[in-house]
Amino acid sequence: MNREDILKKAQAENSGKDYADIEAQKSGTRAAYFVAVILVIIVDLVNGFVLGYVNRGMDFVLFTMAFVAFLTKYIKLRKRHELFVAILWGLLALMMLVLWILQLCGVAK
Repeated sequence: MNREDILKKAQAENSGKDYADIEAQKSGTRAAYFVAVILVIIVDLVNGFVLGYVNRGMDFVLFTMAFVAFLTKYIKLRKRHELFVAILWGLLALMMLVLWILQLCGVAK
């Protein structure tokens, strides 16, 4: 393949993509995730002080978000590090799910 063929192929693959829009979406997603983390921390603190326990359902949601983000990144990039981090977040999410179920059953507080 010569240079012109490679250039035409790259242009065909990228047609219809607005990189400013993609970057704005990425930035918005990062900001939303950051706000979600802050809100979960606040809700956990308020629950801890007012109710005397922390609802692990909120933590389950937060850790699942991180798991999905890193799993998606691994699927796209195929980097072992991303898979390792995704597995860790997945295990934490699973642990929070079990704790939340135990809370709902009245076994744990």
